[in-house]
Amino acid sequence: MDLRIFTEPQQGADYDTLLAVAKASEDLGFDAFFRSDHYLSMGPVDGLPGPTDAWITLAGLARETRTIRLGTLMTAGTFRLPGVLAIQVAQVDQMSGGRIELGLGAGWFEEEHRAYGIPFPKERIARLEEQLAIVTGLWSTGEGERFSYEGTHYQLTDSPALPKPVQPRIPVLIGGHGAVRTPRLAARYADEFNLPFASLEDTERQFGRVRDAAREAGRDPGDIVYSNALVVCVGKDEAEVARRAAAIGRGADELRADGLAGSPAEVVDKIGRYAEKGASRIYLQVLDLDDLDHLELISSQVQSQLS
Repeated sequence: MDLRIFTEPQQGADYDTLLAVAKASEDLGFDAFFRSDHYLSMGPVDGLPGPTDAWITLAGLARETRTIRLGTLMTAGTFRLPGVLAIQVAQVDQMSGGRIELGLGAGWFEEEHRAYGIPFPKERIARLEEQLAIVTGLWSTGEGERFSYEGTHYQLTDSPALPKPVQPRIPVLIGGHGAVRTPRLAARYADEFNLPFASLEDTERQFGRVRDAAREAGRDPGDIVYSNALVVCVGKDEAEVARRAAAIGRGADELRADGLAGSPAEVVDKIGRYAEKGASRIYLQVLDLDDLDHLELISSQVQSQLS
């Protein structure tokens, strides 16, 4: 079971904080450091000092880390044109020496679009499908060849399809709870399917839909990595669990029900139940980014039991 650290910096984190978490994640042996792609905080927080851009952040981290993989859950398709996104991600992959992964979603948080003057179009899933075709098409076009695309929402003509990433294929993550279109897109484009904040029952159901869609598309369902994203809150004792839950404005019982919370043994047991549903990777949503002791505890007493 791979454990990855997943952060939500729109809730309040600057680059230096993210760098500290990424370096700690690398030093502690976590598989990857991922971040969200949002420009507005959610819930009763002010988000100070303000938003950071996902791909500018990852470009910086690419030069200041050495081994840990880096990526997004999920880049909002509404924020960037697909041709520009392909260039950005390929460049950051070069900067990292081939450690980048792209989670790409349709974009959903309308309020942040209004706040920063970003168009929030209808038919975002249809746009996402074209974006996936363009980004992966640009990367897979041979050097010296040209790429063109004629879609409803995007048109590319005679593109040199440069730059190329270091990796032969940058892993593409697709995720979500949609019952029909999301599994179909995952079957066609995803190296990994991620289901965020889902129960065991919903995980089993959605993973099954993706597997069925892969078979219908003529693809081996085993070629796709299946993962969950879940909030994490681990403590050596009940008082520490309660303290960490209170620090993120949540209750310990709520987190036990909806995420990965409790003692290391409790969390290991619950991760095992997600593994039984087909997950081979968990993104640990860490919300208190100043609590690096939390990462150390997870590494030493949870991750150590899963390797």
